[in-house]
Amino acid sequence: MNHLILVRHGQSEWNFQKRFTGWVDIDLTAQGKLEAVKAGELIKEKKIKIDFFYSSLQKRAVNTLKLILNTLRIKDEKIIKAWELNERHYGALTGLNKDEMKKIYGDEKILEFRRSWNISPEPLNRNNPYHPINIEVYNNIPRDKIPDTESLKNTYDRVVKYFESNILPILKKKNILISAHGNSLRSLCKFLFKIDDVKISKLEIPTGNPLVINFNEKTEILGASYLDRSRAKDLVVF
Repeated sequence: MNHLILVRHGQSEWNFQKRFTGWVDIDLTAQGKLEAVKAGELIKEKKIKIDFFYSSLQKRAVNTLKLILNTLRIKDEKIIKAWELNERHYGALTGLNKDEMKKIYGDEKILEFRRSWNISPEPLNRNNPYHPINIEVYNNIPRDKIPDTESLKNTYDRVVKYFESNILPILKKKNILISAHGNSLRSLCKFLFKIDDVKISKLEIPTGNPLVINFNEKTEILGASYLDRSRAKDLVVF
């Protein structure tokens, strides 16, 4: 039996401020760092030997993974970073306060932007400092690959394509840990658990709580559970 461990990064500074973050490269809060260390401790208790470690390019996911690996006493130079695992791009909503936007657009419209399958916010102007083309960490990504906005479907397409090409083949024999984001992990869970386009809107991914998915040699799912049961969320299918 092999294991895939998914960890949403710990609380970020913009999570705390209730701002749409997307591709802006925001770091962890003190609480987020504690969540990451706790995630490492929970993984350590399971005594699973992890062979490969993946993260998005974004520092909140990278630093979460570094703290987990430090807790596991594993050198962090083994981290494989992939922009395809980045958070969803929130377009023109980027940087705005979610509560303030609810006052302007209403709860229903903001929920539609956040959780619908194939609806994207308005594109973010490329002159905006929050646009990924103006953020240094993304300089090596081909410009035609950098979005101006994304729906969850757009996020799903890039995440799943990368997963199928780079991670799934080695999951047959190895244990893998991925540190990523709410929407990139929702996309991956949609693919793995075959969640439909409507139910995916209800899937919540808690920060800093490792989700361990168990596979057989045919990479068929045998079961899945969160390690911190007190903060577990409904996986819809389990």
